Amino acid sequence: MLAGFVFLFLISGGSTSNISVQTELHGDQPNSNYDNDEGLNISTADILKPPELNGSTNQHSKYPQLQQRNYTNRNDATTTVINQKDVRNPSVRCSHRDVYKYLNLVKDNVNSKIRPSYYRSPTRVKLEMLLYAILDVNEKKQQFVSHIWVFSRWYDLQIYWNPQDFCGIWKIYPPSDVFWTPDLTIEEMINADKLPVSPYLLLDYDGEVFLRSNMVVVSSCRMEVYKFPFDVQNCRLTFKSIVHSYIDLQLHNSADSKWNMDWSLDKMTQSEWLFVNMNISEEIVNNFDLEQTVLVYTITMKRRSALYIANFLLPIMFFLCLDLASFLISDRGGEKLGFKVTVLLAVTVMQLILNEILPASSDRIPLIAVYCIGIFGLMMLSLLETMLMMYLLAKDSASEANWADEDQSRNFKKMTSADETPSEQLAVSKEGDSSKLTVESIALENISDELRDVEKTLTRVLNARKEGNNYWTRVAQKINIVFIVFYVISVIAFLTFLFLLWNKPDDV
Repeated sequence: MLAGFVFLFLISGGSTSNISVQTELHGDQPNSNYDNDEGLNISTADILKPPELNGSTNQHSKYPQLQQRNYTNRNDATTTVINQKDVRNPSVRCSHRDVYKYLNLVKDNVNSKIRPSYYRSPTRVKLEMLLYAILDVNEKKQQFVSHIWVFSRWYDLQIYWNPQDFCGIWKIYPPSDVFWTPDLTIEEMINADKLPVSPYLLLDYDGEVFLRSNMVVVSSCRMEVYKFPFDVQNCRLTFKSIVHSYIDLQLHNSADSKWNMDWSLDKMTQSEWLFVNMNISEEIVNNFDLEQTVLVYTITMKRRSALYIANFLLPIMFFLCLDLASFLISDRGGEKLGFKVTVLLAVTVMQLILNEILPASSDRIPLIAVYCIGIFGLMMLSLLETMLMMYLLAKDSASEANWADEDQSRNFKKMTSADETPSEQLAVSKEGDSSKLTVESIALENISDELRDVEKTLTRVLNARKEGNNYWTRVAQKINIVFIVFYVISVIAFLTFLFLLWNKPDDV
């Protein structure tokens, strides 16, 4: 007996663990660790989530059966046997390839590519979408670019295996091209996905299939830019089947919307757009006489408006303040007119920049466009008022110039007549008798007195005419004062009205 024991000891390499393990794997009595298969019922959430989300560092700590037969432990005797000698033993099936061969998951097997279902039994696909990043929102092209993670799972009841027969392998990763996958698409997508499709699936032992896809989606989104840049956008991502009807394939949401939103807020790097909410709804629609179930994810996001306020709204406000300050410039001369035209052209440039941002068509005119048009209109009225002032002042200046020319001509004639009269009188006085000198001198004195009276009368008339020439100037001053008051009141009322509209809550 002792010699036989030594002989067996030498054959086994100095260890008896091989005999015990082979007995466990191939013996007639089942292993005690697999007495109850119900303990292998693993939820989908625990498979999809990493171990740290389950509240434990051990992936199988929640399942005592899996914890007892943890084959990842290097101290386990079974692992030692498989890694050393029995890995090439055909009777020991402890690899994923053995499971593939057992399920006949090969590329030529068309049965695995057919939709798993029974008569009048739809395939229920549970879907979960996570928003990883908002890459771009193009208002001009009405496009929404997002990076999403999509998790889908369904059951294929005809594909299953017993983990006891494969050393506890309860999940495998078959290639996606040998398995049926739902023909899901996003209805709003306008460009093909830029990321490669995952080449593998996750297949559970009980026939539950998991598919994970990372996608960069360029989708169409109807933008509401009425309150730009204080707008809130709602973009939809509608998942549906391409050819299957409601009877054959049904989509259901498998995620907790609050958990999805918290996860997205934690992972997302937010720049111009702030992620606000994600609403999930299941609908039944009729597409070309084909009733289908669709899963709609409505993403709500809010624009950060600080940059647009600093780069657009405030500069236009500064131009309006400059236009108000231009009333202090004198209306005589062209400086005021040139200044107002320059400010008006600056607002026109800002309107051209705004035209490159906003879409060409919209249900309502955006408030920022009303803001630009209103300020442009006020500045145009101010420019027209300046032109009117300059016209009235020029009218008075022309009248003064005419009266000055007429006065100069009259004075010249009077001076000429005054010079000729004394000379003629002197000539007559030289030719006449000396006795007549006294009478003539008296006549000359009378004439000079009359001339002085005429001069006083003319002075009074000229002063009255000058006062009459300032009539249009006084009218221009009154119009200018009234217009300034009207202009200030209009600016305050217009800006207050726009502020109330921008802060008005959206219609539900």
